[in-house]
Amino acid sequence: MFSKEKRSEVMSRIRAKDTKPEVVVRSLLHRLGYRFTVNGPKNRSLQGKPDIVLPKYGTVIFVNGCFWHRHRGCKYAYTPKTRVSWWLKKLGSNVARDKAAAKKLRQSGWQVVTIWECQLRSKAKLNRVELKLTKALQVPCSRTERKHVLICPQIRQRAAAARWEK
Repeated sequence: MFSKEKRSEVMSRIRAKDTKPEVVVRSLLHRLGYRFTVNGPKNRSLQGKPDIVLPKYGTVIFVNGCFWHRHRGCKYAYTPKTRVSWWLKKLGSNVARDKAAAKKLRQSGWQVVTIWECQLRSKAKLNRVELKLTKALQVPCSRTERKHVLICPQIRQRAAAARWEK
């Protein structure tokens, strides 16, 4: 158990930007040839402030910590033993805020991808994340086409075929 001062010091060291999982995902995307924004005006103006925005692909990526965002079924999403009711309320509000942000982004035509911290812990899991990202980022589209491409599989297939014909 920490003193109030020590707890404050420990909590102040928790980073909000440029966390190790975020850097791993950005490095992976860059290695795959995708270009994105991290601190651009789009990132700050979009609901939920996504960690990574790929405007060309109409996609936003959230890199979530399993503890803070309550990754369902994950061993890292535990509830602390002290002040349980406070933690449940705090972490529950994080989850509600995440869901609301994702819903608004989808309604605005953005594709939302969530990557969890635990998915970046081993090479095998990282390979699955790479496949997930590659699949999500297959078809670049204009802002007006974006909703239709995401909703209608036939349009998505035609767009993919047209892209390969060029």
